[in-house]
Amino acid sequence: MKTYFDCWAGVAAALFSQALAGEPELAESLPKPLGAGSFGMAVTVAGDAEGRFAVLVDGSILETPLVGEGMDQKSGWMELLREAADAAAGELLVKTGRKCQVVKYEEIVSESQVSRAFQLRTGQRAWTILVRDEVRTPEPKVAPQVDSDSDVEIAAKPVPETEDRQSPGAAPSAFSPGLELLLDVELEASLRFGAREMPLGEILDLGPGDVVELDRHVADPVDLIVGDKIVARGEVVLVNGNFGLRVTEVAAPRKRLESIRCLF
Repeated sequence: MKTYFDCWAGVAAALFSQALAGEPELAESLPKPLGAGSFGMAVTVAGDAEGRFAVLVDGSILETPLVGEGMDQKSGWMELLREAADAAAGELLVKTGRKCQVVKYEEIVSESQVSRAFQLRTGQRAWTILVRDEVRTPEPKVAPQVDSDSDVEIAAKPVPETEDRQSPGAAPSAFSPGLELLLDVELEASLRFGAREMPLGEILDLGPGDVVELDRHVADPVDLIVGDKIVARGEVVLVNGNFGLRVTEVAAPRKRLESIRCLF
């Protein structure tokens, strides 16, 4: 089902293409730090979907008169961001029937973390736009089931965790005797964004500016690798100008321990 972010992405792509000079295209990309002078807007959404939604734009975009010659570029951009936020709420109602509205607007110059990243491209120029999406749809309350014969309430039971997955923050299972001695050992962890098989000839022909397309969509989770094992998955974020990983899925401790076998 479509989310507020999905609606914003569609609305923003259409709005920027129509309202900005050069009919630029908006497409998702990997996040990267913005330079000095970045600006943006954070809005608070309330209703059937609620939370904070922030958009941060590369400040160098103000050097190009995309909102019109002789116009105040920053004011024009702030109005566009506000219009996109409002239109996304309307689009969510049309697509899903969920009612929400923007109840607060706030100008921002930075964000400590981001959820998604886009590139706005026109001609040979491209600018980064970062999004932090904290808008969520509250879970509907589950009414207790009643046995019609005995009038005894049957409480809804939570779904247990699977054997090989563990929610973030869950306490690990008890370690086997002696394993505590290894807990301070430092291991190298890496992120895998995707992969692709290539003929040797294509690899030898690679040069600066070439683009290698991977087998993973930009919205798909990335893998956290230790040894040769996947120990977690999540989404890429920016933390104080550095790449980070917001963990959304973790392997059970037993699976994570398998990743160190080849290191000893």
